[in-house]
Formats: sequence, structure tokens, C-alpha cells
Amino acid sequence: MSTWHTLVEAPALAARLGAPSLVVFDCRHDLAKPGYGRDAFASGRIPYARFLHLDDDLSGPKTGRNGRHPLPTAEDFVALMRSHGVSETTQVVAYDDAGGMYAARLWWMLRWVGHDAVAVLDGGFAAWRDAALPISTDAPLNLPHGTLSLRPGVASVSADDVLANLASAAFQVVDARAPDRFRGENETLDPVGGHIPGAINRFFRDNLAPDGRFKTSAQLAEEWRSRLGDRPVAQVVCQCGSGVTACHNLLALEVAGLSGARLYPGSWSEWCADPTRPVAQGD
Repeated sequence: MSTWHTLVEAPALAARLGAPSLVVFDCRHDLAKPGYGRDAFASGRIPYARFLHLDDDLSGPKTGRNGRHPLPTAEDFVALMRSHGVSETTQVVAYDDAGGMYAARLWWMLRWVGHDAVAVLDGGFAAWRDAALPISTDAPLNLPHGTLSLRPGVASVSADDVLANLASAAFQVVDARAPDRFRGENETLDPVGGHIPGAINRFFRDNLAPDGRFKTSAQLAEEWRSRLGDRPVAQVVCQCGSGVTACHNLLALEVAGLSGARLYPGSWSEWCADPTRPVAQGD
């Protein structure tokens, strides 16, 4: 049976629903309406899906200086996955209704703890619905406790690493936010507008075709290579507002066959919480 590592199409997922080695997570969310995801899940979801909330499940405690969606500890996240039946042999699929921006967070977090049998449903819940596939309101099945173990996974960088990089230029920071927020305009989520000095902008929605699915591997590779120039992907660090949509860029890079980029989880919301850190504005 094939393993999915980046994206999966709705018909392929439908064909495997109910398999004991598959766990599907509904990651729908709205930053402006934190209760939206649970309401959407209750009103109808992919059969057998289980719900994860961005704030409650895919983030850790906030201190006021570690960003809007700080990572939980790796140990706590692994324990959460075990409680949902995830083991080393489990294929995980995540979906949302926002182009993959929230599902990609779970995709990256599982890779962070060393589990790479994880994929995002391409086109999300809309693709499932448009394919006339079944929608359920039944309670998720009780699954046996999983045995997932914490193993070495993909790397991340800290605010101190990014600060040191201002002088060393050892890596290129890529900001996934919308271009206006990158320039410091129309900032509504964080108290300070602007971007990390030296960062370049790649809006995460540019990874998607008009139908809401990811662009082809070839097109993504061409666009990302044009944006990065000759910079090796291993010298790329992705960030956004709070470490969520940056994961979408990381997923797009993997789809493009460009592996090795890292995440700055704290992202802009952590960076700008310290007034001693420099801020750039404009393009």
C-alpha cells in the first residue's frame, strides 16, 4: 500500500477510508472565529475524521513573547497523537477548507517529531464535497491508543538564530504573509507592522491554482527557483505571522521536490514582541 508524504487526492483517500492504518484529521479553523472549526466539524466532515483545534491542540501555551501559535513540546504533541490512535505505521491525512493553510501545520508538526507518513488532502473539504463523496456527522470511532514514538525530524530555528542571521546571512528568510502585511500595511493580527530585515516575500496562496489545489510540481519548482535564485533550499527558513502558513510554503517546496528548508515557528508575532529586534518595512 502506497504511503502519502505530501498531498493526496480525494478519490484516493476515499478508497482507503476505514483502514486501521489510516487516521484522518479535520483541521478547519478561522483566526477571527476560533469556534468555527468545531462547528464546521459538527455539521459535517469526512467519515472517520477526528478534529484538531489550532489553538488548543496544535499550539502550546502563550507567554506574550513566544508568538500567537507557539509549538507545544514535542513530547506533548506525540502524546496527543497517540491519544488519537497514531502509531509508527499510521498514515495520517489532514484537511481543512482554507487551501491547506491549517492542515499544513499538522503535516509539518508530524514531520517535526519524525513521522513522515502524513499528507494534506489537496483541495481540502471542498474537493471532497465536489467529488460527491460521503459526509458524516457520526461520532469518530474509538481507536486503540497509538504507539507513536518521538524520533528526530525536520529542523526549526529560533528567534536568536534569526537575529544572528542578520549579520551572517547564513540563510534566507521567506515570509508567507500577504504582500501588504509584509510591507507593514493593513496589519490587524499583530501589534507591529513590517517584516524581518532581509526577508523576502512568497505569499502562501501563490502555491495554489485557481481551483484551490496546489499547482503542479513543475510549476512550483519553477516559481520557487525564480524566487530563491541560486540559494540552496537547505539555506531557506520559512516564517509567517505565527508559524502556520509558513508550513504551507514548506509543503509547497516538498511538492516541488525542493527539500531541506526549515521553519521559524515563532515567526513575526514572536519577533515583533521584543522591541529590541529590528523591523523593516516596504518591499
